[in-house]
Order: sequence, then C-alpha cells, then structure tokens
Amino acid sequence: MIELTVSRLNKKFGGNHVLKDVSFEIKGAEMIGLIGPNGAGKTTLTNVLDGAVKPNSGTVYLNGKRIDQLPPFEIAKTGLGRTFQVTRSFRRMTVLENLYVPALALGKSHTGNEVKEQALEVLEFLTMEHLRNEYARALSGGQQKLLELGRLLMLDPDIIILDEPFAGVHPKLMEVIYDYIRRVNAQGKAMIIISHQMDSIFALCERLLVLNYGDLIADGTPEQVKKDPVVIEAYLGTTEDRSGTGHGDEAEQSQ
Repeated sequence: MIELTVSRLNKKFGGNHVLKDVSFEIKGAEMIGLIGPNGAGKTTLTNVLDGAVKPNSGTVYLNGKRIDQLPPFEIAKTGLGRTFQVTRSFRRMTVLENLYVPALALGKSHTGNEVKEQALEVLEFLTMEHLRNEYARALSGGQQKLLELGRLLMLDPDIIILDEPFAGVHPKLMEVIYDYIRRVNAQGKAMIIISHQMDSIFALCERLLVLNYGDLIADGTPEQVKKDPVVIEAYLGTTEDRSGTGHGDEAEQSQ
C-alpha cells in the first residue's frame, strides 16, 4: 500500500519561516486537496516533497524509504511525481517525443517497443492520439496540462502532485481533466491537488490539508474544513469568497 509520512518539516529562507513542523500521512490511493492563502507554504511544501528544496529539519518517507535528502530524479524513481503551475513541456518536441523524456530519465531507450507502446497507451488514455505528432507549442492550455499528466503517467508514480491543474483551462476541458484525475486515482494512485478553485477541490477531494503561513491548521474532510472557524478566518472567508474566482486566483504566484 502507498504510504507517505511527513514528519515535522521545517523550512526557512533567511528569517522567513515558511514551513513550521508540518506533519501528515497519506495511506493508500487518497485524493487530497492542498489549500491555503498566498504565502501559506504550499509551493515550498511541494518543492520539499519532490526534492527541489531540502528542509532545515524533519523527514519525508515514501513507502518506508527516506526521500527528503534525495535529488529530484531519485525521488521520481522512488514513486513521487509532480506537475507545475506553469506548464513545462518541451515546446519544440512533438507530443509523443515529450512522453519519451520520462523514460529516458529512468534509463530506458525511446527506441524500444516497450516505451513506444507505453506512450501510445498513455495518449489513448488521455484521448490525445490524434495529437501525437503535433509540436507541444501548438497545444492549448488545457492540452498542455494533459500532456504534463501524461508525462507523469510514463513514470508510473505512486503519488502524483498536481499544481494548479485547472488554471487557464477552458471550462469544457476542465470537466475532461476532472474525469482523467478520477480515472488515474481509481488506478491506485494517490493524488495531491493544489488549487485555488474551491469548487474543483470540493468536487474532487475527499480530504483537505490547509496551510496558513507555514502552519498546517486543518486536516479533514471538505465538510469538516468548511466548518472549521480557524480555516474560515484564514482562508475560506465569506460565502462570496468561496467560488474560486476571488482573491485566491492570484495567490501563490509570488511564492
């Protein structure tokens, strides 16, 4: 069973204490939302989990193996992958070539039939077979998000972190992305979704983690979090603020 154990993570940048004794566990194929206001520490936490940033103290274990001191490529091999708020496709490569890149990172040859077959299966899953020979730069914003998800699927990770997967996506394509996220989760993958679109988070996630200025202030079901007075004061605000189109949309851009 998938098991991620985060224990007393602390991260400081100069005098700024960005993560303060953050602890939580993920067991099995959970669908988790990570939310919080601007400056809450969501991006820093993600960067610690994927190895881009090392914590000042604390530990992260994935399936019994300590990963917080490993480089990002080793963590990816261990079973944790993430997308980025701003998509990072190889724009001058085709969609199919983009899917070969993770295989190369794992030491596989893109000339082998196994990798090509896996890439074609991923494209079929994402209903993007017709775009296989298109350059990534020609894709729409939503298609870029799907391509990033496809590259993660090539790594076959146990835990997938999606950073703002709905930002800049047309509402019709957003429903498609919802469906793919649910299907990936149903295949036994744990998902952590970072989003300021509360409607999306509440629709998809069965558990929410709420960060506020480095502190994990809530960990519970969406209904529990909605009613938590500390969360309401820190982030959710009034009813008008909960649509996902208010102050939160610009949040985290500067973090």
